[in-house]
Amino acid sequence: MFNKKTIDDINVKGKRVLVRCDFNVPMKEGKISDDTRIVASLPTLKKLIADGGRLILCSHMGKPKGEPLPELSLAPVAKRLSELLGKEVVFAKNDNVVGDNVTAAVNNMKDGDVVLLENTRYRAEETKNGENFSKELADLADIFVNDAFGSAHRAHSSTVGVASFVDTVVSGYLMKKEIDFLGNAVEDPKRPFVAVLGGSKVSSKISVIDYLLEKVDALIIGGGMAYTFVKARGGKVGKSLLEDEYLDYSKKMFDKAKEKGVKLLIPVDTVVAKEFSNDVPNHVVKIDEIPDDEMGLDIGPETVKLYIEALKDAKTILWNGPMGVFEMSNYAKGTQELAKAMADMDAITIIGGGDSAAAVKQFGLEDKMTHISTGGGASLEFLEGTELPGLAALDNK
Repeated sequence: MFNKKTIDDINVKGKRVLVRCDFNVPMKEGKISDDTRIVASLPTLKKLIADGGRLILCSHMGKPKGEPLPELSLAPVAKRLSELLGKEVVFAKNDNVVGDNVTAAVNNMKDGDVVLLENTRYRAEETKNGENFSKELADLADIFVNDAFGSAHRAHSSTVGVASFVDTVVSGYLMKKEIDFLGNAVEDPKRPFVAVLGGSKVSSKISVIDYLLEKVDALIIGGGMAYTFVKARGGKVGKSLLEDEYLDYSKKMFDKAKEKGVKLLIPVDTVVAKEFSNDVPNHVVKIDEIPDDEMGLDIGPETVKLYIEALKDAKTILWNGPMGVFEMSNYAKGTQELAKAMADMDAITIIGGGDSAAAVKQFGLEDKMTHISTGGGASLEFLEGTELPGLAALDNK
């Protein structure tokens, strides 16, 4: 499946290795609140260190839009990474990302040393894939390793541009693992193969729904996007999230599912309230009978039963998007019950990043899933059948 060269195919001893990591971690008051993405980079980094490479790490964090915002500095990442690797990670602070102090730090490296550059998005050219910035990064290195799956759908200087100025361009272990899991799930799944799609909008999942209906045995719809499907069937959805312009598309998806022999399940009941708030009374109604002054905020208990029943024989489950507003305790139950059921199933369970990954972690179930993707947008684009620029730029085997 994975036909690109990886770090196992090259010799890095004594070489300068630029590694594009995904250190876009959430921060609270200057501290890292979740280091999952840093931990995910460790197998690649440890292998390159053990093989005697001289590691220059780069990543973006947040959206500083070409400004050196102190709260989006990678300094805390260098500190955390030093602890995790048990060795010093030199932070080459420079608001220009590259410069004299960075070149000096790289020139002073010995085999197995690690230097981390400042947030690549401090440079406005990063997101525009500017050639000069790409060249400046490439000049630091003999080899480029892309291990940032979460940014693989972006053609930026540090993911794609730099690759055209370095002779050897390979993938790290995390990138390979992501593509193997997501790719095999879709192209060669153990069947029955069931996809669960949630989240707020149909519009953000259009191509995914269309693409997955070609591949799955059953497709389960939840979250805010479900109400557009309900209305397309003639139901009353009150003040629920609705995308009128996608009603025709939703009807077409019902037709396509029927034509392909795919079970397309939408909720049968929903938890409603008069306001988008955890502090107002809520109750359960049939999905197509939502009162005009109320909105659906989670799938109801009958839907939970229906969906768990639909999952129970599955051998591969792909889940992207929560079933309700899981950040509010009154509307987390649907997402939590489904996550618990998946965690206990004898199936390959793949969580497609973003909010679904956050939900699984919130419920303490991450260790029970087969694979949790580190890329939200990248996972979605990959599941649409789109070629990711960061992946395309790697050397073929």
